[in-house]
Amino acid sequence: MRRSSSLKNVLITGGSRGIGRATALRCAADGWSIALNYAGNTSAAAETTDGLKRAGAKAIALQGDISHEEDVISIYDRAEQELGKLQGVVLNAGIVAQTMPLAEMSAKRLRTMFDVNVYGTYLCAREAARRVQPGGSIVIVSSMAAKLGSPFEYVDYAGAKGALDTLTIGLSRELAPKGIRVNAVRPGLIETEIHASGGNPDRAKTLGAGTPMGRAGKAEEVAEAIYWLLNDAPGYTTGSFIEVAGGR
Repeated sequence: MRRSSSLKNVLITGGSRGIGRATALRCAADGWSIALNYAGNTSAAAETTDGLKRAGAKAIALQGDISHEEDVISIYDRAEQELGKLQGVVLNAGIVAQTMPLAEMSAKRLRTMFDVNVYGTYLCAREAARRVQPGGSIVIVSSMAAKLGSPFEYVDYAGAKGALDTLTIGLSRELAPKGIRVNAVRPGLIETEIHASGGNPDRAKTLGAGTPMGRAGKAEEVAEAIYWLLNDAPGYTTGSFIEVAGGR
């Protein structure tokens, strides 16, 4: 296992599957201690946590719904109690729903989408701003949907991710004087389980063939970008976006 020069603690929301899981494993490879938040899939969280421990990392799983303020505060409190002060936070938790045009979306769907993807992420970002140590890093997982709009599919999801792009820019300027960097990644068509939530589990593979690189991306490829931003190497990089989208 690779080891970084100084061991660090990271909290990853939505960390049990997909991009969150891949990021946790990447951090574990360099000796980070990991607090892994998940919403409700206990078996996936346990499987990922066990994998992190087998890789030699200290890892804990923290259940919590990020759209509830009390859950968010508890997640951070427990992470600090178990691991110590946080040097990194990855805001990855998010949801999608069945693909459809905006005209067909219910008010309930829109409320749920923005409660989790916007309100919940802003709550998590607020706590990160209060708790991440000087010299630390916050990485927000946005989406290429924020630029492309996802017409006839996920206009609500795209709008929510657009709000996270604005969060990245604004929070980066608020925290820069404290030596805390805030950046984002914009994944494109990535092969993860999230597409099944939209009713099309093969969406990434099918549409990925039409990208300039001719394929969908892998969660591990996004994790590499996230990990680079978490690390000390890009010390003068804040308020920036890395697009992991195969040229889309």
